[in-house]
Order: sequence, then structure tokens, then C-alpha cells
Amino acid sequence: MTLAVLCASHTPLMKDGIADDEVRSSVKQGFESLAKRAEDFAPDLLIQFAPDHFNGFFYEVMPSFCVGINATSLGDWDTSTGPLPVVSDDALQLSEMLLHEGVDVAVSYRMEVDHGFVQIWERMFGNFSRFPTIPIFINSAAPPLPTFKRARLLGEAVGRWAAASGKRVLISASGGLSHDPPTPSILTAPDEVKERLISGRYPSEEVQRARVERVLAAGARAVNGTPEILPVDPDWDAAFIEKLQSGDLEAFDAIAMKDVRAKAGRGGPEVLAWVAAFAALSTQGKYQADLVYYEAIQGWIAGMAMMFAEPKADRA
Repeated sequence: MTLAVLCASHTPLMKDGIADDEVRSSVKQGFESLAKRAEDFAPDLLIQFAPDHFNGFFYEVMPSFCVGINATSLGDWDTSTGPLPVVSDDALQLSEMLLHEGVDVAVSYRMEVDHGFVQIWERMFGNFSRFPTIPIFINSAAPPLPTFKRARLLGEAVGRWAAASGKRVLISASGGLSHDPPTPSILTAPDEVKERLISGRYPSEEVQRARVERVLAAGARAVNGTPEILPVDPDWDAAFIEKLQSGDLEAFDAIAMKDVRAKAGRGGPEVLAWVAAFAALSTQGKYQADLVYYEAIQGWIAGMAMMFAEPKADRA
């Protein structure tokens, strides 16, 4: 069966962060182009790899990977709330197969997801319910983080299951690229912030408002450069995209996550989701990966990229 990959960056600053009208228009056009690619592919099932930002997953129990048997959007950063259209039977079968193949995944019958999962779909289609879905969380924010090799092996196992499913499966990822939002570290945070990182579900309106204001202020400072936030690095992003397009995904195995955080920022490890998605596609042989859009948007603290890929045999 045919597989394809759709990847796009997300950012909490997409709505209210600083960007000129031309940039906003080009981002909108990029999402429209990506949506057309998805519609033309006409998937029976969407499998999405994405991170969380201490909204649904916390240090009280922090898995490296988790398959959602059911999932609900929390509605942060102007995204909508409500249940995702999860195909629970398929999600359970996939999780069992992953464990059988030696990929340790948790499962959740009440997964809560944030803008990392749903924002790109709302930008493409106005809602996150366009396709039946299996969500897979990858820990990208709470060290210790999984390695690129583990993300690659997860993706390859997902790709084998998808290819054997008898369905047209769109594999998706969202995150990064170079991306340094002001995420606190549990090692240095004050006690009240540590508690939020450990068990911070359902924060008060006051806490939510303070968090939003802090991120918006950081984005405003990032436009002109600020020492506490790494600038978006288009060279790092280009090198990452070129590695994906090359098909040599094992080359990522040697990259240490501490180096990613040092060069691409605290949100840089979200690219684990992209590697997992392309690894799933790689199980079908060589692929063609198109860069649909890229812009280093400093006011959004994000290297905004969009890609779509299919097996080369399908392009013949």
C-alpha cells in the first residue's frame, strides 16, 4: 500500500507573534499547498508523530513514546478543543506490534494533546478532524530525551505496520525546526515551576495568561536578538532538511541531543518527529521529498518548514 509523509513546523506565536504581512501570506499559501497535497493523496489513515509542551505529558510519568488509543485536544494557543478522530482498534494493534518488535511504547486511553499535534491541521483545513488518526507522542521537551536512533527505529516499525495495513497511510510530523522557546528546565526552575513541570495539568487562567504573556514577550525580543533565546538558524535547518531529502537517515544516529539543543534550541529536538516520519516512509524504498515552504521567522522563534514526500516508485 502507498505511504506518504507530510511534515510542518508549529509555533505558539503563529497567530500573535511578530511577522509582516508578506510572511503571513506566504505561510498561509504554504499550508494551502500542503493541504492540497494531502487531499490529492487521499489517505485512509493519518499517523502523526508530535511533541508536547508540558500540557498533556509531565515529569510525573514521562514516556519517550506513547500511542494514543483515544486523544483529546486541550486547545492551547488558539487551537480548538475536542476529541481527535482516533481509530482506536488500529492504534491498539499498532502499539502491540511495536512492543512485539522491541520498540518500547506507552499507550494512553486518555491522551491529551496540545498545539504540537493539532495546529498544522487547523491551518490546513480549519479543523483537526479531516482524517482518521493515530497520534504518537515523542518526548522532545523533557530531558532525558530519546535518541535519533530510537526515533528512527520507531518510525521504521510504524512504516512496516502501515504498509501491511492495507490502507493508504499519510505519515505526519510536526515540530521544530530550529526553535528556542523559553521552556524552563526542571534542574534550575524555582519550586513552583518544577511542580508545574511535574504535574501541571489544568492550570488556572492566571497561570495560563502569564505563560502566554511570557512567550509573546520572548518572541518580541527575539526579533532583534536576545541573549536568552537562540536565533532561528536557517543554515542548521537547511542541513537538517538536506539530510532528510538524502534518505540517509542513519546519519542522524550519531547526533547527540545535547548538540541539537545547543545549536537549534530547546525546541530543536522536536525534529525527532520528522526523522520518525521519514523513517516510516523509508521502509518502502527510495523517496522524493519536496520542500514546500521554508522561512526563518525570528518573531515566531521558529524555522518554519513544510515538506511532502512519496516513494519514488509512486512518482514514476
